[in-house]
Amino acid sequence: MALADKDRIFTNVYGFQPWNLKAAQARGDWDNTRDLLARGQDAIIEEIKASGLRGRGGAGFPTGMKWSFMPKESKDGRPSFLVINADESEPGSCKDREIIRHDPHKLIEGALVAGYAMRARAAYIYIRGEYIREAETLFAAVREAYDAGLLGKNACGSGYDFDVFVHRGAGAYICGEETAMIESLEGKKGQPRLKPPFPAGAGLYGCPTTVNNVESIAVAPTILRRGAAWFSSFGRDNNKGTKLFQISGHVNRPCVVEEEMSIPFSELIEKHCGGIRGGKDNLLAVIPGGSSVPLVPAEQIWDAPMDFDGLRALGSGLGTAAVIVMDKSTDIVRAISRLSYFYKHESCGQCTPCREGTGWMWRVMERLRTGDADLAEIDMLQEVTKQVEGHTICALGDAAAWPIQGLIRHFRPEIERRIAVRAGDVREAAE
Repeated sequence: MALADKDRIFTNVYGFQPWNLKAAQARGDWDNTRDLLARGQDAIIEEIKASGLRGRGGAGFPTGMKWSFMPKESKDGRPSFLVINADESEPGSCKDREIIRHDPHKLIEGALVAGYAMRARAAYIYIRGEYIREAETLFAAVREAYDAGLLGKNACGSGYDFDVFVHRGAGAYICGEETAMIESLEGKKGQPRLKPPFPAGAGLYGCPTTVNNVESIAVAPTILRRGAAWFSSFGRDNNKGTKLFQISGHVNRPCVVEEEMSIPFSELIEKHCGGIRGGKDNLLAVIPGGSSVPLVPAEQIWDAPMDFDGLRALGSGLGTAAVIVMDKSTDIVRAISRLSYFYKHESCGQCTPCREGTGWMWRVMERLRTGDADLAEIDMLQEVTKQVEGHTICALGDAAAWPIQGLIRHFRPEIERRIAVRAGDVREAAE
């Protein structure tokens, strides 16, 4: 059953209406925000927990639980902070930019509500450097909110002081990792920190910090207004709510669309994208959650529920719900090799398995692409991905390993065919 228009949280995702404060208020944003805050900090966190909202940035950690890790009171005078991840550097992802570009007040109101619930002194929105127009919109929207008394001293007349700062990054993929983002905000080189301590204990400037994705924060006020039961009425158990899906690649109409969790892949594609280019039988494979999750072949994905658990059962993941569709015209080995190059380029170089492994994996992938390799190298490459995966400070090592593992798992015959063809060509030339 597809999502009804009345249940959509992001009603201006295509920008048919203005983004400004007046238009946002007409859409229901900033409506009695003071009353939402008056419910009390713990009540807000409990409502978010009850809604079943899981982080929309990729990992899918329960949002309410993450908020509850923040200290209830400062024993040593340290303030708490909320950091909002608007870096969105995952290839294929383009949902946060639509929220920021067309519905920025949803995010800003969400920052106030979430920040208040976690007893935070301020929110820092870390926006990707290449999002130039989006950043301009966000700066202007924050200024509007200050001018209207919705932020700053006595925000929304609630008696609570709360500031929002927008910080532009410099376009590094690694800064999407929460501790690397905190390092970058502090003016240092964006490199992940060792955990523990976790950000909730010592994050930004050594203070308790929670890092959340744009979409996770932007939906919070609507959940509080409509109730946890409404939000959790969508999707399967443990996969609740609505979600922005970003569908790109070989479909007739690529789009960003808000749908309910657990919608079957086929319905998502047929209803919103006008089907696969060249028809259903032309589908080769799908990367269902941004470039760092393993691909899923056509026959497995078609009826799969698009949620965290459904895609995990297929050996992949929902990630950011950036659905990259590949038809049979795709050179699948070349596509995965191109992703390998991306992870080699974006590795921060701090951990040896990732620093050395990503470059090595890309070079082997390039040889497999042309068939200029030995059959034994397929297993060797698989083994190296296992040595990189899980052996680094952050998840970039996993992100570099998983696309290659997915390729070998599902398209090994294609890699072997290339090696055989190349070997035959070399033999002919020699004769």
